Amino acid sequence: MGFNDKINNATEDAAGKLKEGAGRATDNERLEAEGRNDQTSAKLKQAGEKVKDAFKS
Repeated sequence: MGFNDKINNATEDAAGKLKEGAGRATDNERLEAEGRNDQTSAKLKQAGEKVKDAFKS
C-alpha cells in the first residue's frame, strides 16, 4: 500500500506541474494556482509517507 501511495503522490505532483505550466502558457492564473496547489498537496503527502517510513524502521 505504501508504494502505491508514493506513485500516486508522484503522479499528482507531475500533474500539478503540467497544470501550472499550461496555466502559465495560456495566461490562466486560476489553472496556474490550481497546479501549484496540487504540487503542494502531493509534497505534503510525500512528507507524510517519509514520516511513516521512518517509524517503520
